[in-house]
Amino acid sequence: MKEKLTKKDVEKIQQEIDHRKLVVRPEAIEAVKEARAQGDLSENFEYYAAKRDKNQNESRIRYLERMLKTAVIVEDHTASDQVGLNKTVTVYIEEDDECETYKIVTSIRGNSMKNLISIESPLGKALLRHRVGDRVTIPVSADYSYDVVIREIKDTADDESDDIRAF
Repeated sequence: MKEKLTKKDVEKIQQEIDHRKLVVRPEAIEAVKEARAQGDLSENFEYYAAKRDKNQNESRIRYLERMLKTAVIVEDHTASDQVGLNKTVTVYIEEDDECETYKIVTSIRGNSMKNLISIESPLGKALLRHRVGDRVTIPVSADYSYDVVIREIKDTADDESDDIRAF
């Protein structure tokens, strides 16, 4: 697995684990007990739904704990005028004649639908450590790449709105 995480990511993961163990787990166990008490388990949808929810919670806890065990802590050592972790960068895509804005994040917070680009993605890797005005080639495949020009870099702190992705 070897996820690259920031210290803030580790804190968020630990908070989720604690919440799931101390709040969600007891609620799920109680829901299973209540559903079991309703009688015939062969036709008891509530029982199967409660068991499924309990098992999903336990699976998420195991996933997060395994992620923490194998994680590599990363820090941003880029200058304030360079593209780096937790910075928002506006690029001009020459091929499409339009500008796009992305925030560079760790892979567990990456979400291209919200313009959160992972440091592991081709775009994130290519942009790292470049400055405003630099032309950067983004490799997509062996046969295709495109160029972007960095227009703006903003230092956006690691805020709480960047959710940790699900499985």
